[in-house]
Amino acid sequence: MQYNAQIPDVDPLILGAQAPSPGGNQMFCLKKWNAVAMWSWDMECNRCTISWVQVMDACLRCQAKNEQEDCVVVWGECNPSFHNHCMSLWGKQDSHHPLCQQDWVVQRIAK
Repeated sequence: MQYNAQIPDVDPLILGAQAPSPGGNQMFCLKKWNAVAMWSWDMECNRCTISWVQVMDACLRCQAKNEQEDCVVVWGECNPSFHNHCMSLWGKQDSHHPLCQQDWVVQRIAK
């Protein structure tokens, strides 16, 4: 997994400084820093094309049963993503991919 974080270059003397010295040229003192990060799936479409629920959220079945931890995402060979539960229900009716109509083959699975 790859993480891309851009952390600003900060002078370590500024981070460790206690109090500005009188007559010094230090403008401020950084006492605490809380880093916040956001993440998202690296994909073009972020919705399950069967249920139209965002892939980062649980599918409708898992939301109804309050089982968000068990919901996984599957990708087909042509790269659109689906909730595994949505695709398993689709597969009971039709063994072809919902968009390109090729035979459904799982390329990868992720949580």
